[in-house]
Amino acid sequence: MSSQQSVPEQAHTARDVRGIIAQRDLVVDLIRTACVVLVVFVHVTMVGVGTADGIEVTSPLQELAWYVPATWVGQVMPLFFVVGGFASIVGWRSTVTRGGGARDYWSTRLVRLFRPAVPLFVVLALGLGIATALGTPPGLLAEVAFGIGSPLWFLAAYGITQCCVPLMVRLHERAPWRTLAVLLGAAVLVDTVRLATGVAEVGLLNLGPVWLFAQQLGFLWADGWFARRSRLLLAVVAVAAYVVLVPLTSIGLWAPDMLQDLNPPMVPLAFLAIAQACLVQLVHRPLASLMRTRGAQAVVFVLGRDGMAVYLWYLPLFIALNGVALLVGVPFPEPGGALWWATRPLALVLLLGAAIVVARALRSFDRPLPRLVPGADRPAWPVLVVAALCTVGPAFAVMQLHLSFPVAVTGAVLVPIGVWLLTRTTPARGVTRI
Repeated sequence: MSSQQSVPEQAHTARDVRGIIAQRDLVVDLIRTACVVLVVFVHVTMVGVGTADGIEVTSPLQELAWYVPATWVGQVMPLFFVVGGFASIVGWRSTVTRGGGARDYWSTRLVRLFRPAVPLFVVLALGLGIATALGTPPGLLAEVAFGIGSPLWFLAAYGITQCCVPLMVRLHERAPWRTLAVLLGAAVLVDTVRLATGVAEVGLLNLGPVWLFAQQLGFLWADGWFARRSRLLLAVVAVAAYVVLVPLTSIGLWAPDMLQDLNPPMVPLAFLAIAQACLVQLVHRPLASLMRTRGAQAVVFVLGRDGMAVYLWYLPLFIALNGVALLVGVPFPEPGGALWWATRPLALVLLLGAAIVVARALRSFDRPLPRLVPGADRPAWPVLVVAALCTVGPAFAVMQLHLSFPVAVTGAVLVPIGVWLLTRTTPARGVTRI
């Protein structure tokens, strides 16, 4: 049989593609892109490099009187997991529709998440190794490595939630509200044990309940639950979620600063996810109108296409660009001053531009897995579990132990192995390889 498509088949394929694009909620892409840009902007405003009395690093944003209340709006990671839940259930159902299963979903999602991290871990291992060999003061090196590695917690948390998608979709379809209640109760239990025992590591267990709770809200969004609610009800629920946060963060058990409640994730983030999901639906109509304009589509396409690479590289690039500016003698405005704040939008644009350039140069590391051909299947479960541990493990180590030369080397070795294992295919059940 010829591999060439006939004209009618090509026309049918084109109609299918247009239909998929028409059904796609572009607001999801807009929010995902906006979340990445906001995270980058927050770090641009949180790190101020001063040179008046020697090199000094401060955090002008955290010194502002309105900083803590602003985190109730600017902490967008719960919303990111809600949006991720929307994309995940759509991706899972698409996988099932074309005959795939959990192994296919695991492989494609983990490769898409961790393949862009391969060059990053290699560069971090080389950079930290060279810096150590050149005799960089350990304290300074540890501080720089901590800053560079801080975004990598997301790889571990999101990787865990992605592995749970097949199970969580099944639970969602059987009992969505019971599932949400159990996850919220588990999050409360974990925080209770952590606070009662004083063992901070117990809080790591909430990487499951808190982020899975936000992901389940994304499932509801994809099923149209929020769209079917009245604007009044959505506003009431959002306000109620914020009202609940007031006593939660006022009794000394949870911090009112939502960034402090991030690692490990704590119960307030679950209520923040509820509020943010409702607020997004309240502004969904104007956002959808915005996304019908070519300008908005172009911006979201440019930034969103390389969103994961931008997220992974923006902090290393930010630190590198500041270092180069110091070496060549670029004048730095006083951190927190009027001129410094006026230059933050420019700093954001330059940093995003540099991150996009790097992402485009590393585009081969951000390509998805091809779909399975007839008669093929993804690796067996034992291999997939090993691959998941190889990919998620180094990011989890960074989150728990902070970035260091040994951790970076571990990631530079294990993540490529994990990605390679995920890309292997085997004969499908009942198919004999010739």
